[in-house]
Amino acid sequence: MALHIDELRKLCTDDTIIMTAHVIKRCKERNIDSDSIINVVMHGEIIKQYEDDKPFPSCLLLGMSINDRYLHVVVASDNINLHIITAYYPSIEEWESDFKTRKGR
Repeated sequence: MALHIDELRKLCTDDTIIMTAHVIKRCKERNIDSDSIINVVMHGEIIKQYEDDKPFPSCLLLGMSINDRYLHVVVASDNINLHIITAYYPSIEEWESDFKTRKGR
């Protein structure tokens, strides 16, 4: 099942966002704060769907951090909660200049 940005935005509240300790640790290492993740969900776009991910379908979002840097966020949804899988700043070495397409694909 494909995820839809409007549904993800509805789930983007303090009560429904789930971040594991692993995600929190990685985001801290990468200097990514929760406000930037929320900004991507609320104003970004879905650039890739992972409909077969388990236990829930997920997708890759592209948006801007609160520091005006491109940011990728992978989220999953069980239609109740918004699970943050990971977040990272895409590198120009791996991604085309639009940060939507991986190089070499």
